[in-house]
Amino acid sequence: MADRARPPSESVKVRKKLTGKIWTCATGEHTVQKRNVRCQCEPDVPQTLQSKPIVLAPHCRWALAAASARPPQPACCYAAAAKNAKKGSQKAKQEEAKKKKGIIRRPLMSKPVDDVYLTWLYKRPSYNVEEAVGMLKKFQELDFTHPKQYVYINVFLDTVLQKKKKVDPFASTVLLPYRFTDEVNKVLVFTENEQEAEIARENGAAVVGGVELIKWILEDEIQVDSYVAVPAIMPKLIPLRNKLRRKYPSTKRNSLGHDIPKMLQLFREGLEYTVEDERLIKTRIARLDMPTEQIVANLKTILEDICKFKPSSSGPFVRKLVIRSSTSEGLLLDLDGLLPEVEKAEEKEEETVEEDDEEKPVQESVST
Repeated sequence: MADRARPPSESVKVRKKLTGKIWTCATGEHTVQKRNVRCQCEPDVPQTLQSKPIVLAPHCRWALAAASARPPQPACCYAAAAKNAKKGSQKAKQEEAKKKKGIIRRPLMSKPVDDVYLTWLYKRPSYNVEEAVGMLKKFQELDFTHPKQYVYINVFLDTVLQKKKKVDPFASTVLLPYRFTDEVNKVLVFTENEQEAEIARENGAAVVGGVELIKWILEDEIQVDSYVAVPAIMPKLIPLRNKLRRKYPSTKRNSLGHDIPKMLQLFREGLEYTVEDERLIKTRIARLDMPTEQIVANLKTILEDICKFKPSSSGPFVRKLVIRSSTSEGLLLDLDGLLPEVEKAEEKEEETVEEDDEEKPVQESVST
């Protein structure tokens, strides 16, 4: 501690604290019992600084006069060390979690014999859509639950594209062949033509108007479920782009056009769904008391609409499909016969390409 470097010549070193009761001089060679006693080896303190209070600077422990005391050293190094220690502990925890997750039991290939079994020992069974709907209806009878409960589906998508890109989350509205609820959505129609306004009111529009509605919408005085517009008024609706966001009228969502009755029917009676967590769609499709054929028809209509958003360069879009009711467990569906023909053709093409790639090395080895 005595070999420690001295502070700059501008400051006057008075004392250095070693413990609570013992004090040493500036050179560290002599000890002094009292703090205010000056050692013989120390230089005389100028009179201008004798009346100044003594300050102990942190981290270096030098006792300096207030007039020439160095500012306290920043604690950056200590904070960096603490951050590194935290990062090290977090990495260790992550590695331990990975090791725990790495222990996965392989599922058995055979089907369970009994009704009661450990699910993690077997593969999750997949069912045909008609069989799955029949099982949901049987579950309702055995559980004595409400017969008019809703039927839901969870659609898992493959949104990954080439070069680490993904399909942007989308939202859409589809008109189902068989309605299962009497609920009707409120739709606002933007138009400045009186004839188009009359047609919109006759077909059930909740609000019809032009530019005068912009101020009320921005102030949240008008709240509806959907917005429909005519192309002629679109340049005047730009102030609503940030307010409406996905509900802003566009041709991609079929909310912009000249056929007002068709648009009103779609958004008043249609089913709206959105992509959650970049790859999951949750929506209801029917009621459990409806005939099986109607439930299957509604399911296929929704799948066809979802596959329209599939990029041409990507592979199969729908990876997994689960159906359930309000009170039952989810049943994994077999995708054969449910996806559109375009989706099936692309899956077959991928399988043939993989088979060709496997056959090429065999043919090369034979020719050699």
